[in-house]
This record gives sequence, C-alpha cells and structure tokens, in this order.
Amino acid sequence: MLKNGVDTHFHVFNAGVATVGARYVPQYNALLADWTQQSQQVGITRGVWVQPSFLGTDNQLMVEALKAHPDMLRGIAVVSPDVSLETLTVFHDAGVRGIRLNLAGTPHDISEWTQTDRLWQAINSMGWHLEIHTDQGRLPSVLQQLPSDIAIVIDHMGKPSEAALDDPTILSIKHRANSAPVYVKLSGAYRLGQVDSTKLATLLLNELGSDALLWGSDWPCTNHEAFADFNALIEQAHAWIPANIFEHVLWANPMKLYWG
Repeated sequence: MLKNGVDTHFHVFNAGVATVGARYVPQYNALLADWTQQSQQVGITRGVWVQPSFLGTDNQLMVEALKAHPDMLRGIAVVSPDVSLETLTVFHDAGVRGIRLNLAGTPHDISEWTQTDRLWQAINSMGWHLEIHTDQGRLPSVLQQLPSDIAIVIDHMGKPSEAALDDPTILSIKHRANSAPVYVKLSGAYRLGQVDSTKLATLLLNELGSDALLWGSDWPCTNHEAFADFNALIEQAHAWIPANIFEHVLWANPMKLYWG
C-alpha cells in the first residue's frame, strides 16, 4: 500500500451552493472530512483543493481550510483577471499555489486573460502556476494565447482527440514544455470520451518524462460520481504509472510543485 501520496485534484462544496447562473449546482455535500477519510485509507496524506468553477471567485471556504491544515493542504483558486495583488498575497500566505481556468463547456475565449500582464508577472514572482481545463481537442488554441514563460498544469490528461503522437494536443503540450514547466494530471479518465486512458498515460510518460506527471482523484467526480471510489482510483493509477516511478509521481513531483 502507498505510504504517502498527494491527491493533486479534488473538490469540496456544499449542496445547493453555486454562483448565480452556474451551469452546475451540486445536489449533495462533498466535505473535506469525507475526502480525508476516504483518501487516507489508500495512503493519500496530502491534497490539493481545486476551487470548483460553479463557486466562482468566492474562494473563502477553501482559504479557511488551507489555513487550518497547512501541512495537509494546498489550493488552486479561481480569480478574475483584475484580481488585486493584495488578494493574491493573502491567498499565497494561506497555501494557494495557482489559479485555474476552467474553460470546459465555454467558447474558450480567453482574450480578457491575454491582456493581464500584471497578473502573469505576479504568478511568476510567487512561483505559482496556471491550471487549465478545456474541452476535448481545444487545448492547443488556448496554449497559443498564453505567455510562454508561465508554468502550466493541465487537467485530465489534456483531453486530446486521440492517444497518438501526432495529435495536436500532444504536440502542443510538448512544444510548450520547451519554454516553461508543464505538468499533466493523470486524472478523470471518464472525461476522455473514447480515448484509452492507459494508452494516453503511457504516451504522456514517454513524451514528457516522469517529472511532468501528477495524479489526481477528481473526487467527488462531479457528473461521474459512480467513479468516486478511492480504491478503484488508486488501482487505475497503478495501471497508468509503472511501479518504479509510482511514488515519484504521487509524492515527489507534487511535493516539489506545491510544497517546495
């Protein structure tokens, strides 16, 4: 059994709480205590709380939890392009280490973000990264619009159209990795459509190397809750990640990125 692992992608929220007009409103509670109990049973001892898109830029629930559990938790916030530097500093002191653009189900227009040089400079100076979630096949156009020196974490294996060397998403990730740090989360196989997740994980490992990989449970697997079983998720991680680098991907990489 895994002795120490980091879950780099989980969500916490309360039933019925969402921003006005949100595409998704949860009908159940996903509590930190539930994630902790379930994840610790399979050797996960730390985690990265990712702000759900349906809570918008109200990161208060996450920030308070990060302050209460500095050794166990780090966070990824959702902010507006004009967020103040003071707010970013408060977030950093609490344990936030990046911001997320969840573009899934949207037109993928990031023009308001491409003009926010002040924010990118702040992210770089704090050692943060930008986390990106796109619809399938849409990552290349998003990466092309972003500053080339920003560290990037890509959600759910990048969601390419196919697990192939010449897939535009795979090519864009490799190209991006030539200019700045790029990490890809092995997570959310149920969000890949018909793409074989094990084949894709092997391809990402071969093309990017083990230092570029992270693992996330995606708990509680919103809209795919039947997969929110940590025993099954860890078994799947073993299918994706060779035994000789398993702890490197689940411990060394996230510890360097989020706690280093």
